Amino acid sequence: MSESRLPVVLDVDTGIDDAMAIWYALASPRLDVQGITTCFGNGGIEVTTRNTLLAVELSGRHVPVYQGAAHPLASAAIDTAEAFHGQNGLGEAQLPPVQGRAERQPAAEYLAAALEGGSTTLVATARLTNLALALALYPALARRIPRVVVMGGAAFCPGNVTPVAEANIWGDPEAAALVFQSGIPITMVGLDVTHQACLADRHLGSPAGQSARPYAEVLAAASEFYMRAYNPGAAPGDRTCPLHDPLAVAVAEDPSVITTRPYAVTVSLHDPATRGMTVVDARSRVPAPPHPIDVAVAVDAPRFVQEFCRRLGYRADP
Repeated sequence: MSESRLPVVLDVDTGIDDAMAIWYALASPRLDVQGITTCFGNGGIEVTTRNTLLAVELSGRHVPVYQGAAHPLASAAIDTAEAFHGQNGLGEAQLPPVQGRAERQPAAEYLAAALEGGSTTLVATARLTNLALALALYPALARRIPRVVVMGGAAFCPGNVTPVAEANIWGDPEAAALVFQSGIPITMVGLDVTHQACLADRHLGSPAGQSARPYAEVLAAASEFYMRAYNPGAAPGDRTCPLHDPLAVAVAEDPSVITTRPYAVTVSLHDPATRGMTVVDARSRVPAPPHPIDVAVAVDAPRFVQEFCRRLGYRADP
């Protein structure tokens, strides 16, 4: 690994934007992806693990994949997102067979070992169940993790599952609460900024750069599915779709792409109306919290989207 490259682990529930995030991270000149862990979320654990293995194989890289949690901490039930990712998790794209398999070590144990050294950043674009399990197994781990970039939460905007809750936090709020209360330095990349960082119809198509990528056909089909899911009934032309998970990777790579403010953040657990809400205390006359969360409040969307398009082979803006 080059001294200038940041070691990272990705924790994913590979649907469409997770696959984009994996390809974005693996093409980064500044990130060293040391491993990828999988979680339930955009599909069941078998689906998200298969999609993760496939994304890595189509990248042409060799990165170990570790299968993780199949259900939330406090429930055996899961809610998946077929409406946005399709039954196969990748927009019903025709998927080639997966050649590899996940490592034998469970994801939580791998995370504990990978993060214990104190130099590896975790980019979590799934429910936070795997990290919560690792912290439960090894409570001292929280003091060793330099940074977790979480794609999740909604600070000052509506949720996308309930009026107040974002999907990754809502999907396992007990895990999110444990992680947010752990004292780990956390950057929360929530809907406030991911809904500003969007792929648009003008970026789609088959530029020469994309056709050379082994994942081009899967990406093209998945992108079109994703665009339709976010714009039901709309004709192509003015559609957009948010790049939730790739933005979290971009933040790990270059924190200057967002603006953050430190806030006390708690996760609502007990009121059915607010369960999964990230409650951000933005009052000016309260004592500073001992472990504030760095909440993303603004994003340089044009800069990020331009780099995203360039790296994955979409049509970049002039």
